[in-house]
Amino acid sequence: MSKSITFNELRSIKDSLPDGSMHRIADELDLNVETVRNFFGGHNFKEGISVGIHYEPGPDGGIVMIDDTTVLDKAMEILAECR
Repeated sequence: MSKSITFNELRSIKDSLPDGSMHRIADELDLNVETVRNFFGGHNFKEGISVGIHYEPGPDGGIVMIDDTTVLDKAMEILAECR
């Protein structure tokens, strides 16, 4: 399922995650941790890969088009556990 959010919203989700969440998401989804970081706006493509997100310039840091929401869904699950 695809989704659109602003880059600032995506970074806010990342910043709200508890310590260790990038590693937890990577472990649970069998991904390289740098790939998960790249999903949230990182740029380490030497260690990780792109995961189907596209950035378009605009207000609030621009729009992020997410082709596969699996990483985002896992992040939202972790945030729900913290409430």
